[in-house]
Amino acid sequence: MASKDQPKDQAARGAVMRVLVACEYSGVVRDAFIRGGHEAMSCDIIPTDAPGAHYQGSVLDILDQDWDLMIAHPPCTYISNAGARHLYPKKILNKDRYYKGMEAVEFFMALYNAKIPRIAVENPIPSKVFGLPQYSQTIQPYEYGHSFQKRTCLWLKNLPLLKPTNIVQKGESTKVVGNWFNAGGKDRQKNRAKTFEGIADAMAEQWGNL
Repeated sequence: MASKDQPKDQAARGAVMRVLVACEYSGVVRDAFIRGGHEAMSCDIIPTDAPGAHYQGSVLDILDQDWDLMIAHPPCTYISNAGARHLYPKKILNKDRYYKGMEAVEFFMALYNAKIPRIAVENPIPSKVFGLPQYSQTIQPYEYGHSFQKRTCLWLKNLPLLKPTNIVQKGESTKVVGNWFNAGGKDRQKNRAKTFEGIADAMAEQWGNL
């Protein structure tokens, strides 16, 4: 029986899920699941930008708290294909960057192999140097109502592929310097790490019904 605080159709759609959104400060994905009637909490080493359930600290501290679903956005600076050119400046291995990359891989795999029934890990195209598992699919913002190009990979466990919900014109790449998504300044990294709302809504609607 649905509680008085649940959406009226929640009981018909399925049980309430406990959702952990790892490495998210913005609350975009967390709040999409909350709107769907689920119990969701974000986690990051920095405080959340949006009031709500948030654990500030390492996600590794709370992986074993009986979550039904985890959506993770681990840092990609040292393992993405875009940064691979920095590994061999002047054809010499940058050992410091390589070791940081290996640390990032270890963290990625800790999330990917967590004992949680359903898992989605999101990251850009990875560098082949680090040997990450093959991703399940790639998605684009313009498939979910945002006129931008930003190819993103999803590694899925016990989850169906995410289906496009609102295909619009491709628009410009988020890599273009000067647009709102890639503007310079202290918030550049935060802007680029923020999940597009259309994608977050699709995750909540499609994966929250399982």
